[in-house]
Amino acid sequence: MNTNNHFDAIIIGGGPAGMTAGIYLSRARLNTLIISDGVPGGQMILTHEIANYPGVESISGYQLSNIMKKQAKSFGCTIKGNSQVTDLQLEGEIKSVTLSDGTTYTSNVIILTPGGRSRTLNVPGEAVFKGQGISYCATCDGDFFTGKEIVVVGGGNSALEEAVSLTKYATKVTIVHQFDHFQAFEYAVEEAKANPKIHFIMESTITGFHGNEKLERVDIKNLKTGEVQNFLTEGVFIFIGYVPNTEFLRGKVEMNQWNEIVVNSDMATSIPGVYAAGDSIVKRYRQVTTAVGDGTIAALAASGYIHQLKSRHLHETLAH
Repeated sequence: MNTNNHFDAIIIGGGPAGMTAGIYLSRARLNTLIISDGVPGGQMILTHEIANYPGVESISGYQLSNIMKKQAKSFGCTIKGNSQVTDLQLEGEIKSVTLSDGTTYTSNVIILTPGGRSRTLNVPGEAVFKGQGISYCATCDGDFFTGKEIVVVGGGNSALEEAVSLTKYATKVTIVHQFDHFQAFEYAVEEAKANPKIHFIMESTITGFHGNEKLERVDIKNLKTGEVQNFLTEGVFIFIGYVPNTEFLRGKVEMNQWNEIVVNSDMATSIPGVYAAGDSIVKRYRQVTTAVGDGTIAALAASGYIHQLKSRHLHETLAH
């Protein structure tokens, strides 16, 4: 074991959950490494303005993640950005993480905070107009569409609830859904149907996005007739589900049918010494504040686990 590459704890993922865990662990004088596949901050850095973080009136996601990163570093946490995990050994007392550059790090504890991403429609023009008319977050971007006519794609609770909340800004919201019924709670359906600003195009889907620099129109295909209409709109919000970034964990840790990591109330996974927190775990509400809460719990539980491990090793050494 290369002692230079050995840490008390390794955190995989640098979003708010991972960063919070890093702050707590390094402040507890535990040697901690955060591995992030991009710039630390996770999905938070895509958020133009965060206005619901208690104690902070208004801040950009990028600024908030920079402050968290600074805090973690000030307590001695090591942060490695732009690093891809290629191999992971979670069983046993010593865990190991190998990166794409060939470096292997070992630790007694691993906290998984890989986050997730919004499911995309995967149709032509979607990548081009992301952030230029296409959004996956009403809380983040609704305000930009004040006085405009927009489209919401989806038929679950989040699509209907977000459509209703978007009527605070938009003059007209058209919900496009692939089925003839909604997969949502009755109250959410009733509230959307009762709102005079909300219109529905059922059994249909968007097959293309068009515009010059910004989104101007979409192709809406009727799935029954095959007919395609060119629909003018300046904004499309897509709410068709959420994908956890857990592909690299398949077969390594217990997950549910949606590939979300199963944890207990201490954020412990099915493997001793392995914890998980943030958007990738089984949960209903995905917010910066809930990720921070998860990260805190995971770090405190992991810290307790490390201390138990160390005191056991000390007793064994003294016994010999």
